[in-house]
Amino acid sequence: MPRRKPRGRPLDGWLIIDKPPGLTSTDVVNRVKRIFDAQKAGHGGTLDPLATGLLPIAFGAATKTVPYVMDGTKLYRFTLKFGEQRDSDDADGVVVATSDERPTDDRIREELKQFQGDIMQVPPAFSAVKVAGERAYDMAREGRAPVLEPRPARVDRFELVERPDAEHAVFEVASGKGVYMRSLARDLAMACGALGHVSALRRLRVGPFLEAQAIPLDKLRAADDTAPASPDLLLPVATALADIPALALTETEAADLRQGQALSLVALMGRIPASANPGGGLVRAMAGGRVIGLCRLEDGMMKPERVL
Repeated sequence: MPRRKPRGRPLDGWLIIDKPPGLTSTDVVNRVKRIFDAQKAGHGGTLDPLATGLLPIAFGAATKTVPYVMDGTKLYRFTLKFGEQRDSDDADGVVVATSDERPTDDRIREELKQFQGDIMQVPPAFSAVKVAGERAYDMAREGRAPVLEPRPARVDRFELVERPDAEHAVFEVASGKGVYMRSLARDLAMACGALGHVSALRRLRVGPFLEAQAIPLDKLRAADDTAPASPDLLLPVATALADIPALALTETEAADLRQGQALSLVALMGRIPASANPGGGLVRAMAGGRVIGLCRLEDGMMKPERVL
């Protein structure tokens, strides 16, 4: 039986969307996929429905680079509202407890110290974490409170940047992957002797992608335009790898790499970037201005990890 031809256009590249509130990340991917009539698309890091900001959308070959984007630094700005604990740890949830405590700026800054660096964090009950094969949010919606264990998290920066009033505090956070802003807000409020939840959340950066590159979802095409959106809006696949050190190869070396062969670091001496870690670090293999793939430097060899 002949294979069914994939629906849509074979597009490769990245589109950086400024996600509006009220939509899930999957909602946005599906809408963008239809607008571009694309065969294959995925996103580079989930945003909650309440959240706005950067949602990188990967098309075609760019989906192979999603894990490397998700490993990059994320930058968030969120507002913590004191006085109410909610079951989802954000404004979309139901109030489950209240408190009259409103911490001072000095108290907040003092407690912030324990939430920076390598920390342990309990995810929100309404999260995609799996518990005995079930999603935590499915259990929470059914009234079965999931028991979630603390998980390692990396927070590089956590700063109080604004205090509009006694009930609200605005923070900026730079973190690694898998860090929940809702958990940071919940735990910080409790450390201050109060209760609180996220009332607003915006993502400002994902790895190499910045807020200035983001396109509002409703600006992709005019309401009366039924033609697929232009591929000219897409960024090259390699844009996602800009934070990874580049290593130039000859065409012969590139051909060997494409065949899955490892290359000796001795033969590459003088070309290995100073920022590359020879003890397990990643490099971006380049030939003639093209990205060949991502390679791991270990055991004196450059080993292909993902050929593009």
